Amino acid sequence: MKPSVASALAAALLFGAAAPLAKLLLARVDAWLLAALLYLGSGLGLLLVRVVRRSPRVRLAAGEAKWLAGAVLCGGVAGPVLLMAGLSRMPASEASLLLNGEGVFTALIAWFVFRENVDKRVALGMLAIVAGGAVLAWPGQVEGIRWQGALLVLAACLAWAVDNNLTRKVSLNDASWIAMVKGLGAGATNLVIALAFGAAWPAPAAVGSAALLGFVSYGASLVLFVVALRSLGTARTGAYFSVAPFFGAVLSIALLGEDATWQLGAAGVLMAVGVWLHITERHEHWHRHDVMDHAHVHVHGTGDEHHDHVHVPPVPPGTRHSHAHHHDPIAHAHPHYPDAHHRHEH
Repeated sequence: MKPSVASALAAALLFGAAAPLAKLLLARVDAWLLAALLYLGSGLGLLLVRVVRRSPRVRLAAGEAKWLAGAVLCGGVAGPVLLMAGLSRMPASEASLLLNGEGVFTALIAWFVFRENVDKRVALGMLAIVAGGAVLAWPGQVEGIRWQGALLVLAACLAWAVDNNLTRKVSLNDASWIAMVKGLGAGATNLVIALAFGAAWPAPAAVGSAALLGFVSYGASLVLFVVALRSLGTARTGAYFSVAPFFGAVLSIALLGEDATWQLGAAGVLMAVGVWLHITERHEHWHRHDVMDHAHVHVHGTGDEHHDHVHVPPVPPGTRHSHAHHHDPIAHAHPHYPDAHHRHEH
């Protein structure tokens, strides 16, 4: 399995745990304030990690700040508030199932707005994953869904889908820095709003639990998601991330003692088929790369024609580093994903 695929699936696993655990906290914390604490926990936790690791300072390229600001507003401010509001009106299990909509909205925006390429295999894989989510909710669960809460959760999915597509625009920057900025910016904004509307400050144990959950399910998950975005593109990363509801259901059985059902088994099979279709995808054709200048993490000495540039002093093969570099025009054919170097027309 490619490391980028493993990153996307790990991000889904961590995020899948968020809804059922956040539902438990809603009994003790106001919904808007909980959204703030989750993201503040993410941002502060990643800030501490970056300080301990002495991570280098990040400077966005010209024009990237607007994409990051849009991602923070959509995914960091609007998304979690909508989800917490939805969770307060419906069971966490039902809300977890509806979160499958994020992957669908993400792929549709990537395909039809940002013109990311898609082929039959990828589309079939997405349909299989979506079908798995539908099976999880059919038939008994749907009848009990409280539609006001359901619409709020789906609105959160749409907000995160926009966030995912905007984040791809800045995904070559340090993933932990991107996630940290989102957490601090969105958390601080929602905290001010929640307190302004009279939210009561919860007990220290609830604050700590919310912050820890946010660091793991939002912070670490987002870092892994951004890493996957670099290599897989938005739609494919979103498809892998769509298995988060299944992970959430499995964790609910393991941690909360909920019953295993035939729907869960059938959904697992469908989602596994969808993931397999994506993992085994082979997209290869003759294509041309124009002149490009950018900076991102890359490895030398692996046969990668895109990063066969000269260093003074020389860099040993296998060295992983980041710096500004230049790409000359090149035309060739090889298997590729819609990563930063392959956003060409088809």
